[in-house]
This record gives sequence, structure tokens and C-alpha cells, in this order.
Amino acid sequence: MGNCCPGGAETPADNAEADKGETNNQQSSDNNNNNNNEASATTPPPSSKPSPPPSSKPAKQAPIGPVLGRPMEDVKATYSIGKELGRGQFGVTHLCTHKASGKQYACKTIAKRKLVNKEDLEDVRREVQIMHHLTGQPNIVELVGAFEDKQSVNLVMELCAGGELFDRMIAKGHYTERGAASLLRTIVQIVHTCHSMGVIHRDLKPENFLLLNKDENSPLKATDFGLSVFYKQGEVFKDLVGSAYYIAPEVLKRKYGPEVDIWSVGVILYILLCGVPPFWAESETGIFNAILRGHIDFTSDPWPSISPQAKDLVRKMLNMDPKQRLTAYQVLNHPWIKEDGEAPDTPLDNAVLNRLKQFRAMDQFKKVALKVIAGCLSEEEIMGLKQMFKGMDTDNSGTITIEELKQGLAKQGTKLTEQEVKQLMEAADADGNGIIDYDEFIAATMHMNRMNRADHVYTAFQYFDKDNSGYITIEELEQALHEYNMHDGRDIKEIIAEVDADNDGRINYDEFAAMMTKGHTEAVPTKKRRDSFIS
Repeated sequence: MGNCCPGGAETPADNAEADKGETNNQQSSDNNNNNNNEASATTPPPSSKPSPPPSSKPAKQAPIGPVLGRPMEDVKATYSIGKELGRGQFGVTHLCTHKASGKQYACKTIAKRKLVNKEDLEDVRREVQIMHHLTGQPNIVELVGAFEDKQSVNLVMELCAGGELFDRMIAKGHYTERGAASLLRTIVQIVHTCHSMGVIHRDLKPENFLLLNKDENSPLKATDFGLSVFYKQGEVFKDLVGSAYYIAPEVLKRKYGPEVDIWSVGVILYILLCGVPPFWAESETGIFNAILRGHIDFTSDPWPSISPQAKDLVRKMLNMDPKQRLTAYQVLNHPWIKEDGEAPDTPLDNAVLNRLKQFRAMDQFKKVALKVIAGCLSEEEIMGLKQMFKGMDTDNSGTITIEELKQGLAKQGTKLTEQEVKQLMEAADADGNGIIDYDEFIAATMHMNRMNRADHVYTAFQYFDKDNSGYITIEELEQALHEYNMHDGRDIKEIIAEVDADNDGRINYDEFAAMMTKGHTEAVPTKKRRDSFIS
């Protein structure tokens, strides 16, 4: 759910001069437009840092970080790190508080061990550079500071405490085409800003649009520029990046430009109007095939009652030919999206919100089930894994480092491929702290050893089915989620509705097993994010 760019070392004085603390007096468009690849971090206000004590010895220069190319600095010296806010493929985001001012921010931590080659380092540098480049734009999340230490790169950003866009809409309980047009106008204005400044986002989806606060008229902010790239007119990219439902067909064909962002926003508009994505299947491959076929359903409810102008805009944004697709500027001038334009003010059908609610429901249930399976394996089944862990844990600390895991697997003569070992390492370190404890190791290796056989699925089902009735009820699911500290306050009925195929308000074994075998479709389809292009 990160990237930035190379450059010479900068002194703290350079950083302060370049960024002016947290004043948002952003000059980074000028700093970054020259393509000098310097990713300068914003430092805290000068007044918040105590003067160093006088010393007869010269201050020791901090080592230069290999990612940001300037002296390393511990983010925890300036910020207190709090609860986890979210987790993506490339980073974990925590709430953080500026120690001197008490102001709260979001801190995205990218583990340096996941940056395995030169391209990965360039990706992280680019994310920082792009965020500085876009700084000062009203609907783009602000980068406050970038820090690098031995283990990680930490990006401190403006905190968007108002939640995700779709969640706010669902909470309202109703909206109209005009309301959808207003939301879309803001989103397309953000895309227009990015494109006019030479940036393609490449991962536009509802989760990446956050509300700054909980106010009724809170600003909408675009976030997560981890897959974004700078582009020049005529450049053609070929990396397979993005999130399954929102990927443009030309991305799958590996030949694309900025038009991909308009496609993604067209998918968001389709979902806003009917509650489900236009291209859907049980697996990622199925979704990709549907995208390449390009058939858009305008016959099912509620489409017959949606205005012709709205359907016209969807068609023009989801045009299979990127050259014929509308630009951001053209979308903003479409009669449906214009302020006081042709979008009707009649409420959309409640069924749209209900479908949207189900589509938004996350996979908490499945996550708990996998943890249950890991915890319920017999001693015999995990004995080999236990011995392997002990062999790697040479100091009996109860934890192993990533390097120890690599060496231990090699000594064990593992038959896992290099890619599987990499996946195991990434899967094992669930909390992103660079070390693996016993529970993390068992959970990850269980997954790698395909411990999702029918008997384990049934064991997990029995865990939820406390009264052995053959069904998992709302109460039983709520209890299990609380036991694993995974209940985020969502209505448990929403989670049940995700899995409850026969709509009887409870989950039988067949429904549970189907959930466990269903492919996960929200992941970035490939971890490779190298941005190759041809002029």
C-alpha cells in the first residue's frame, strides 16, 4: 500500500531552508521540477529543536542513508509513534505525534529490507520526490518530513482523520447523481493537477481518497503515491502496476501513459452510481479478462433509471482506446460533471448503497480464520517447523532476524524457490519490525506449506461455531473478532453479508469454505514496480 529519488547528501540546514518546517510554504515544485533527484525532507519547526550543548569535540556526522542520500535520522527523536492506521504491500502507517507541538500526523514506514535492488530504492526516492513536487496542492496529502534510519524510511504526512471516501457516503445513508458528480469533480481535478504537473498516479482507487477530518464539508485528499511516476509527453510505460478492479486494459497490455488514471476514475464513477465494479470475477485473472473484453453492463438495475448523461460520461472514461478516452480537462467540461450541470438531484436507489456497503466490506473474517488455523494445527504438524525455528534462533531470544531466516532455510535444504523464500520473509514479519517471532513464523510457514486443507478449514469453522450448531452467527463472529482484536467497529452484519450466499443471516460450512478458497483481488498484481519506458 512506497517510492522516492536519489541525490547528493543534504545537511539539516539545507533541509530546513528547502522546506521551512511545517509551514506549508512549499517550494518543492521548483525544487523537484528540475529533475535533480533530490528528495529533501521537511524538518520540524526550528523552535522545537533544543540547541546542542557546547562541546570541545566536533559533532559526529551521521552516516549517509543509502535511500534518501542524506544523513540518517531517527523519526522517534522528533515524533512519538502510536497505533497502526493501515497496512499496505510496501509499508505500515501509524499515527504519530510531533513531540514539541503535540500535532498529530500519519507516519508511513517502509522497511529497507524490502528494498532488494536498485529499482526498489529508486521507487522510494521517487515517492518522496513526487510528494514534494505536489506539495501545496489543496486536495493532495501533504508530506511533512522524510526520515531514514538503519532499518526503515519513514514518511511523515498530513493526518487524514475523516476516513475513506466510500465510508463517508455509506454513513450518510443516501446520495444523488448530483452528489456523485460533485465528488467526481474533485477527484478529476486532482488527476488534472497531477497530469498538468507531469505525474501519473497509477493506483487510483476509493481507498486512496481520504477526508481530512470528520466535518461535513471536509476536504478530500488523494494519498499513496507509492506507484506514481513522473512522465513526459510521449513516454510509454510497461510495468504491470495498480489494483485489480481499477487497472486499465492498456496496463495489462504493458503499453500505456497518463490515460490510465482516467480509466481508474471511470471505474470509481461506475461504482458510485451502481454500487459494484464494472469488471468483476472471483479471481484476479478473471477480472483482468473481463477488463480486456471491455463489456460494460448498463442494463441491470439501477442503470435504466440513471441519467443518459451519466452513462455517456462512463462510456467515454472507460473507452478501450486510450487515444479516444477523455482527458481530465475534457471530463471536467462534460455537462454531467459541471457544477450546476445536468446531473439530476433525485436520490439514487437504496440498493446502490447496500451493494456499495458489501463491496467495501473488508476481509477481516478471512484474516481471523487464517490466524485460527495457524493456532489450531496439531503439534505433530508443526513439529518440523518448530525445530526449524529453534535451529535459527541461536540466542534463544524467541525471535529471528530476516537474515537468520534466510540462512536457516538454506541450511535446512529448503525446496522453496527464491521467490517463495522472499514471499515467506515478507509474509512472516507481520508487524514490520524487521524480526520474526514464533507465532509470525508458524503463521507464515503454514501458509507457504499450503495448510489450507479441508480439515484445517473445518477446524477454523468449528472455532467460530461456538455452540456447534453448524452455523456461525453474528454474535459468534463478533466474539471471535474481539478475541483477535480485529473488530474495527464495522457492523458485523456487513461481514456476514460478504459470505452469506443464501442470505439467511448466518454462515454455514460451505459458505465459509468458499470464502477461504476465494482469491484476494485487491493486491497489487505484481510486486515488480520498475518503471521502464520507451520514448
